[in-house]
Amino acid sequence: MSSDNIHPIFDQLLTRRDREIRLGQQSKVLWLTGLSGSGKSTIAQNLERKLFHAGFFAQVLDGDNIRSGINNNLGFDLDARRENIRRIAEVAKLYLNSGIITLNSFISPTREIRSFAKEIIGDADFVEIYINAPLEVCEARDVKGLYKKARKGEIKGFTGIDSPYEAPLNPALEIKTDQLSLEKSVETIFEFIAPLIELPKSA
Repeated sequence: MSSDNIHPIFDQLLTRRDREIRLGQQSKVLWLTGLSGSGKSTIAQNLERKLFHAGFFAQVLDGDNIRSGINNNLGFDLDARRENIRRIAEVAKLYLNSGIITLNSFISPTREIRSFAKEIIGDADFVEIYINAPLEVCEARDVKGLYKKARKGEIKGFTGIDSPYEAPLNPALEIKTDQLSLEKSVETIFEFIAPLIELPKSA
């Protein structure tokens, strides 16, 4: 079917502001990036609970969950990783326009890929958070056993081993998980984003 026959109805739906007011929050997309084993998923899970108990409505989008569902047909070369991020950025944008705070936990290894996601979501709503742990720390943790497999050559194109990871140059926030506890990491992010997601009293 030709794109000439596609007629979006976005302008006929409830607005993002309508939904934010109903939920009592301002929606944002938090993009947690870092090496495998840096702590992204654990932080996202705990931050989601903290936000929930503080009266906010958030949704985690995690790399492994997405890879087992909507993106289970994609590989791990850079082109496939870019498509993986494109799809999830579009999903995150849907959540954003629904008034939901989205916690995205993805390695998203290159600056170009993250810039691509930011372009889709919008500069004003994309909050890049660098979950930073040195490679040797992530490898020592090896919570999924992936580094061991990568070192043996059983996994090809593994970020940090035989595929590059480009650290953010100017993230909104950097969390060094080799220096901070899980509780402190979550609290630091919560305190940083609270002013961004609180609905103004005039709304």
